Amino acid sequence: MRRESTAKKIALFGMLVALGFVFSFVEFMLPINLGIPGVKLGLANLVTVVALYTMGPTETLIISVVRVMLAGFTFGSISMMLYSMAGALLSFAVMALLKKSGRFGVVGISTAGGVAHNAGQLIVAAAVLETANTFYYFPILLVAGVLTGAVIGFVSKLILERLKHIK
Repeated sequence: MRRESTAKKIALFGMLVALGFVFSFVEFMLPINLGIPGVKLGLANLVTVVALYTMGPTETLIISVVRVMLAGFTFGSISMMLYSMAGALLSFAVMALLKKSGRFGVVGISTAGGVAHNAGQLIVAAAVLETANTFYYFPILLVAGVLTGAVIGFVSKLILERLKHIK
């Protein structure tokens, strides 16, 4: 029985990594212009939120890191990967802590993750450019992070509700 559950966990892990990679590809090929430079919907974060609720924090962290690396090596550059990784890691940390607290729902956790992702990227930009001027862009990215994070959270909540019915 243990062997079967391990196989199912590995299969789910692989599917989530692949799905995150596909979502990254879709966003790369069909950039959704939200009117603000550098702002994306963050489709791949659907995978992160769903994994956090179905797999646990350790597996979610691995899925996020693998997805960012795959997308970076395939569609981007080392600098893009650096920005994406910073955003993904800060976003993951915030979402994992908020979920562990038990005080927030899926949409709230995803929204905080969207804001943290943008903050992580701004921190890296400030370090790379050696200027704090990048933080003038934060209010715009705060609004964008709230809006996109809420959309991803709402869709994640729907997915998680459907998954309950499948099990």
